[in-house]
Amino acid sequence: MIDLDDIDRAILRALSQDATQGAGALGRSLGLSQPAAWRRIRRLHDAGVLRGHRLVLDTAALGFGVTVFLGIKLAAKGRVSLEDFERAATAIPEVQTVQHVLGLFDYRLRIIARDIADFERVLRRRIMTLPGIGQVEANVLLSEERRPGPIG
Repeated sequence: MIDLDDIDRAILRALSQDATQGAGALGRSLGLSQPAAWRRIRRLHDAGVLRGHRLVLDTAALGFGVTVFLGIKLAAKGRVSLEDFERAATAIPEVQTVQHVLGLFDYRLRIIARDIADFERVLRRRIMTLPGIGQVEANVLLSEERRPGPIG
């Protein structure tokens, strides 16, 4: 774990809002020189606090207006390997995330679809044919607020 000071936390907050800003602009907004801001960003990368850069697509603008979370309980954990299930689930283009979880279900999947009819097609033709599939529970996303989470 890395020790973060107030400036490190301010950098993380600023980058969580707009990761495209360069070290010069970031430094100016925080009262740092460009080289000082760059060194701090590099240190955060090297420590593993910052991992890569991610492009966030607006799925609704791309025609995918429905997001569904599926809770999946495997029918027979001993007969199908978790790796086989995960490999097959991640191969489905509409599956955005595959999360192995504790609780009532074994997995949680985030699925995007054009509409409910498209989701039903994905569910019937792709999800229900996954190896070891058992109980499935669907929750349709109504709205979402993204937060950067706690910063040190």
